[in-house]
Amino acid sequence: MVATDIPTRIGVQVSPQHASFQQSLDAVRRLEDMGVDMVFNWDHFYPLSGEPDGLHFECTTQLAAWAQATERVELGPLVFCNSYRNPDLLADVSRTLDHISNGRFVLGIGAGWFERDYVEYGYEFGTPGSRLRELKDAMPRIESRLAALNPAPVRDIPVLIGGGGERKTLRIVAQHADVWHSFAGPDELQHKLDVLAQHADDVERDISGMVVSNGASVRQGIGGLGVERLDALHALGTRLITVSISGDDGPGGYDVEQVRQFLDWRDAKNA
Repeated sequence: MVATDIPTRIGVQVSPQHASFQQSLDAVRRLEDMGVDMVFNWDHFYPLSGEPDGLHFECTTQLAAWAQATERVELGPLVFCNSYRNPDLLADVSRTLDHISNGRFVLGIGAGWFERDYVEYGYEFGTPGSRLRELKDAMPRIESRLAALNPAPVRDIPVLIGGGGERKTLRIVAQHADVWHSFAGPDELQHKLDVLAQHADDVERDISGMVVSNGASVRQGIGGLGVERLDALHALGTRLITVSISGDDGPGGYDVEQVRQFLDWRDAKNA
């Protein structure tokens, strides 16, 4: 059983593509003012949609600026790519971001998948299996380094792990994550949760406090089948819903107004 007796929250992934840095910063500030609970970017080097060589910014330095410019929202990557950084260095980056944000940082991490990032920047792409093995090996190093750093993080940094692979990824989630993020639909989520629970039993870890997170489409919105999907995910225990906005949403850049309908849905669930 995962955490269900906690408030429902809304996160927004402000995709760092097709917009100026200032536009991303303005969007994050506006989202905080609107009442969004969390803001994320991603750890890629090129846009994932639209013009493949369009405007784009690096993850860690962007997060540092967002942390300095905000006061309340939690923030982090959705997700760090484990392949790009030595795990001990990644722990130090995370600790520093936690201090910049005064204890609002969430360490999202995954195994990586976008081949162009690797090829263009000189990282070995490997295979899905090798990348997951590297993530498995990295997590204890990250945890050990976080425990050794001076000064320590402001808080016990929550770890978010993304992915739904049942044999390897969910076992890593069961061992190390505080938040599990996926795009599993209502028809498959309960099965994934059962697999996760079995992995937790196998590694003898209590995951009763783990938060279930899921992605939603801002373009699908709340209307029509969108609300049915969100309601079904919520009934199965999902308590963090994250939608993504992009710098090419409109002529003015990020269209943060699309998020209000999700905040209204959240508030109804928390009433």
